Amino acid sequence: MWWLPPLLFAAAAALAAWAGTGLVLRLLAARAILDHPTERSSHERPTPRGAGLAVMPVVLAAWIAVSVIEDTLVFHWPVFAAAAALAAVSWLDDLRGLGALPRLAAHAAAVGVGLSALPGVGPVFQGLLPGWLDLALAALAWMWFVNLFNFMDGIDGISGAEAACIGVGLFLVALAGGWAGDARLYALIIAAAALGFLPWNWHPARIFLGDVGSVPLGYLLGWLLLGAAAAGLWAAALLLPLYYVADATATLARRLARGERVWRAHREHYYQRAVQRGLSHAAVVRAILAVNLVLAACALASLAGPAPTAAGVVIGALSVAALLWYFRGPSRTPVDG
Repeated sequence: MWWLPPLLFAAAAALAAWAGTGLVLRLLAARAILDHPTERSSHERPTPRGAGLAVMPVVLAAWIAVSVIEDTLVFHWPVFAAAAALAAVSWLDDLRGLGALPRLAAHAAAVGVGLSALPGVGPVFQGLLPGWLDLALAALAWMWFVNLFNFMDGIDGISGAEAACIGVGLFLVALAGGWAGDARLYALIIAAAALGFLPWNWHPARIFLGDVGSVPLGYLLGWLLLGAAAAGLWAAALLLPLYYVADATATLARRLARGERVWRAHREHYYQRAVQRGLSHAAVVRAILAVNLVLAACALASLAGPAPTAAGVVIGALSVAALLWYFRGPSRTPVDG
């Protein structure tokens, strides 16, 4: 019956996120806190934005409960506090718009705090780098992941589905690889809360996550992924978020090469181009889910030794490349559902 406590935690988190999102939806709509369509948007009608006000309290409350049970609160409370602070700053950004520099300063401060509380026990880059360089590159990678997770939240259902996939993948890998019990429960809780939110955000979305949700979620997922790498599960930490990382990084590189202001909103991600070419939001997200299943299988296979790890990385990379190529393809007849 070892599976019963995790299942109960997950069910409670999913139910609380679902109910909380419905309540927040009504409050945001009543106060007209809406995301209005622009030429850079992928939605066509004003939609409440700020479901993170429901999702993040659920995640943080459940994480704190787990840390108390596992007796790790004294080690992990800095990352909880940093995530809550990021949610507060991001909510102000949702309401007023803070500008790129204040946002990045908040992200950098949160990453600096979180690096002192990673759930892994070794260097993130497996001892291949000097300690100071390992820490510096981990900080940069985390900063990039926080921002790319926010950038990629551009169509209905995408970030809820991605958070659920990464969370479930980390839970399974941690379970099979013997990683710490608190870390695997943290991952499962994120997945459950994302699944509770997803029915409200599936196409056509009734509410958006907002920066108040996507930024701290990216922060917490990045913390878990770096922790997994530090615990020796580096291939899984690379593979599970690979689609998001590849899409966001390739898009950034393309825009930098053109001399564009990369901090400005746009619709040039591969998944957005697929929508512009005729695929529905739901069809795009289903395609990403299919590739994420392949990535999760490759991550689990990587636990079997060097040869399966190498094969998994190659298969995962080819799967992501194929999806990016597919999203970039010729115009299509619109697909519903």
